[in-house]
Amino acid sequence: MPIGMDFTLGETEQAVASAAAEVLDRARPVPDEPGAGDATLWKELSRAGVLSLALPAFLGGDELGVMAVATALTEIGRRAATVPALATLVLGVLPVVRWGDRDLQKALLEGVASGDTLLTAAVREPSRVMPAVPATTARLADGPGTVSGVKIGVPCGPAADWILVPARIIAGGTGTAVMAIAGSASGLSWQRAPSAAGQPEYSLRLDAAPVSHVLGAGMKRDGVGGTGSWVGGGRAVADLYQLATAGACCLADGALAGALSLTSSHLAAREQFGRPLATFQAAAEKIADVYIASRTLHLATLSACWRLDTGRGAAADLDVAAYWLADRAPSALQTCHHLHGGIGMDVSYPLHRYSSLVKDLARFVGGADYRLDRLGARACD
Repeated sequence: MPIGMDFTLGETEQAVASAAAEVLDRARPVPDEPGAGDATLWKELSRAGVLSLALPAFLGGDELGVMAVATALTEIGRRAATVPALATLVLGVLPVVRWGDRDLQKALLEGVASGDTLLTAAVREPSRVMPAVPATTARLADGPGTVSGVKIGVPCGPAADWILVPARIIAGGTGTAVMAIAGSASGLSWQRAPSAAGQPEYSLRLDAAPVSHVLGAGMKRDGVGGTGSWVGGGRAVADLYQLATAGACCLADGALAGALSLTSSHLAAREQFGRPLATFQAAAEKIADVYIASRTLHLATLSACWRLDTGRGAAADLDVAAYWLADRAPSALQTCHHLHGGIGMDVSYPLHRYSSLVKDLARFVGGADYRLDRLGARACD
């Protein structure tokens, strides 16, 4: 994408969107089992090369970055598809590619391209949204180390083969880092949590869970007892949080666009008093408000993802996009339900999938009040 940011997708992103859309459009719109995710669709996305977009070449990947993955997620959100794309591609693959060496990438990402390996990240804590200094702690003094603490809202949960866990180091160094823990490791306790869309989401308790790898593992030792500051770890944690926020905004961008398209088609086809609903001024004004919300979320998200992809500071754009996700997207979906009339209350109608997905994503990024506080604090800086 050009530096001038004309918000037009490049040829690569357009090809990604086309490939993802082709698979998604011929897929069933419901999961194989309620809440389990559509395993068949996940395999179809694998065969289309969507899961290997950001993987390194030695693992069969295309070595693309945030923008390619963001484009795929937007198309997935546009159809409210029940696949673990946010967990595996954004919370897993991108951080490992950006912060892991070749050996770590091979250990964690082998099998992703075929759809056989799932990843996730535990980025939220009770009453804390993606904390810069996690309450979760890591002891790295003896061997690979252990992690203890509680995380919430972990997508995929025990189905994941690897879990990335931001933690504060309290032994064997100082600072923070992202720990990679095998899904089969000891010391992991999972509890299923409710979600609006019914997709797998869990609370996780870690009780001295063994660490397999550390992302951002460059250590600056002080020469006293082998301790020191994990200088790369804090940056890896911050980058993981930014990627998580961007991924959620991409899915919501697609979901709101899909709901807007569905509602616009309904207004054009549905007639009252011999006229399409779209010709009534009140309906036109309301759908215009939805368009404004959708377009603003799209532009803020696209700008943030482009900045992440090109190594520019993305925090400000992510704060704007996350606020529009958490505050404006849910209200826009309510308007879409209202404009549908009675059919908008039918849980078997596609609109329900869009609104449920957006509710979960708004909660994932911390909610409207939290996001407004972040914007307010930024304005006061």
